[in-house]
Amino acid sequence: MRKFVTIWLGMMVGLLLLTGCGMETAASLPPLPTLMPTGLATAVSTLPPPSIDAATPVAQLPTQTPEPTLTPTPTSTATPSPTPTATPIGPCTERMPNDDLFTIVTQTYGLSRNYAPQDLVLLTDYLPVEVTLGYPTELREVALGPLMQMIADMQNSGLQPWILSGYRSYAAQAISWEKWNREEPERAAILSARPGHSEHQLGTTLDFGSPELAEIVGIADIEFHTYFYQTNEGIWLAENAHRYGFTLSYPRASQELTGFFYEPWHFRYVGEEMATFLHESGLYLTEYQLLNQPEPCIP
Repeated sequence: MRKFVTIWLGMMVGLLLLTGCGMETAASLPPLPTLMPTGLATAVSTLPPPSIDAATPVAQLPTQTPEPTLTPTPTSTATPSPTPTATPIGPCTERMPNDDLFTIVTQTYGLSRNYAPQDLVLLTDYLPVEVTLGYPTELREVALGPLMQMIADMQNSGLQPWILSGYRSYAAQAISWEKWNREEPERAAILSARPGHSEHQLGTTLDFGSPELAEIVGIADIEFHTYFYQTNEGIWLAENAHRYGFTLSYPRASQELTGFFYEPWHFRYVGEEMATFLHESGLYLTEYQLLNQPEPCIP
């Protein structure tokens, strides 16, 4: 019996010793990490970083050396050729066109007093008196053929076109300018051009008339009036003159560039190609010239 008690006590002491070792071992182990819900982890990760105390040393990032800027290699650019023009830049009073059809003439850009075309012909030698009215009107020969065909087609349509004015020299324009300045000084700039500033000096410009004008205006023997556009001759010219190389120089709303008011009777020969282009595009000659040609002189 005593032997049994001794064995039993030994077993109990051993058990107590084992239990004490197990508790010490468990206490010495690091705690298991606590799992955090996904939403909370995200919220924590987005919190702003703590402020850095001025006394806390901050690791300096290495300074990056900027790459050197590459200097672009100049590319050779071809210089465009200037638009050819027969009217070099210079003082307006010294301008001498080479009889080209596209010389700019406005109240700003004038011609030399010495300029006169070299191929003038007298229209009374080619057209009947009912067209020229006996006036000694001259025109450059380059425009003669197209004009004769246009007059013939107008007459075949039952019209009665008149030609009231053609080439006008610098001296003749000076006389006209002086006359209007004397008789109507307030309207002279509307009714006439200063010498050297009239397209008539080019020899490619004509003023047309109509026997219907006097009745429309109500003034006998009148030759020039904006109501010319209402005559049958004026209507035909506005619709068809381009087919023969003639264009209206001073349409409505062109005064800002040309310096002249609306003149529905004033047509200039520029060739069929240019006249047709202007008619179809809605541009007028001076407008096209100032957009596409160099300035012809220094005012």
